[in-house]
Parts: sequence; structure tokens; C-alpha cells
Amino acid sequence: MGMHNFRELRIWQRSMDLAEIVFKITATFPREEKYGLVSQLNRCAVSVPSNISEGAGRASNKQFRHFLEFSMGSCNEVQTQLELAKRFNYVTNESGDKVIDEAFQVYKMILAFYNSLGDS
Repeated sequence: MGMHNFRELRIWQRSMDLAEIVFKITATFPREEKYGLVSQLNRCAVSVPSNISEGAGRASNKQFRHFLEFSMGSCNEVQTQLELAKRFNYVTNESGDKVIDEAFQVYKMILAFYNSLGDS
């Protein structure tokens, strides 16, 4: 089985929310980070729902799972880059931890969906 409607997938909806949160938080970063951490964080946040939607259109669940792996990797990137933003004092520990936790929750949702698909 393949070809899922990505707009109906909770993992896509929640990852879209995550991307929105990341864009809002990076808008507060210093200007000199526009082409550095801001760009990198925004790109990996966008990558999460983008890979879900791309994989949903593939002909098999095996192919879809491949794109879900990319999404999970991007969730980990978001978490790492937010840890750096905390270290650089671009975000408070509290606000950074909140977004890191959201990225981790999205990761866990994607992983559960990934596991439910099997290899076919």
C-alpha cells in the first residue's frame, strides 16, 4: 500500500506547526546569523513536513519509510541547532527547551508511524 494523503496525516500537521514555531523563534536571532544558524534551522524545520509530504506520494510504504527517516533526521537537527542557540544565548533555556521538546515529540510521532507502515 502507498500513496497517503499527507494533509490528513497528524505527523505532517504537527511538523508544519513545528516549522512555524522555529521560524518565529529564529526571527529573534541576531541579524548576523541570517545566513548561518537561522538559515540552517529554518531549512531543517521545513525539511520535516516536506519529506513527509514527498514520501506520502510514493508508491510503496518502503519508499515512504525512507522519506520518514529523512524527517526524523531533520527533527534531530532542529534539536541540535536549538541546543547551540541556547549556548549562544540566542534563546532562553526555557523557550529553547520548549521547542526542543516539541521537535522530540514530532520525532516520536514520526517513528511510531514509521513502525506502523512495515516494509511493503
